[in-house]
Amino acid sequence: MNLDFTALVPSLPYILKGVVVTLEIVLVSGLLGFLFGILLALLKISRLQVLVLLADIYTSIFRGTPLILQLMLIYYGAPQIIGYEIEPYTAAVISFALNSAAYISEIIRAGILAVDKGQTEAAMALGIPYKSRMKDIILPQALKNILPALINEFITLTKESAIVSTIAVTDVMRRAYIVGGDKFRFLEPLMFAGLIYYCLVMALTLLGKIVERRMRQCD
Repeated sequence: MNLDFTALVPSLPYILKGVVVTLEIVLVSGLLGFLFGILLALLKISRLQVLVLLADIYTSIFRGTPLILQLMLIYYGAPQIIGYEIEPYTAAVISFALNSAAYISEIIRAGILAVDKGQTEAAMALGIPYKSRMKDIILPQALKNILPALINEFITLTKESAIVSTIAVTDVMRRAYIVGGDKFRFLEPLMFAGLIYYCLVMALTLLGKIVERRMRQCD
């Protein structure tokens, strides 16, 4: 096995700079996906069947097609409609946010439905408006129950963010590939990129456990 990581050392700072790009994409798209996912979840439990149908169609499309296809459609296909090119970073954030929202909406919907119906009935008896009831009573309890599932979604998003290298976003994967092409040695930089993603996932997993433990202590 011909491995030589010493040749990779001068390029380590360059690859590590990609971590910032990766985290920015994950955090921004994850936050947008979470907010949009809440809206979709509320539509899915709405009494208006039209809204329920629209939300279900959206979810089925984004869950039923590959993320890389959605990324390509937004980056390469959208300019044909809007008339100008979208920056790679912007295309990555939009596609990841839209895709993540579809999955998160199902998680949140399940969390809302899992909340004891007595909570809703008690709030309605006290005359609490729907908006306040949902914001202050139902959603906080639902989010506490679905926290592990949300952490898993962010972990998945972190790993899948590597596909942005296909549209020339200089994330960890793209930089590792560039270093490999420059040195004509791809195994070492790609292995190092894999180690970076592994560390990011482990950090997210640990953070999720800490938050979950603290939330249980607050009960």
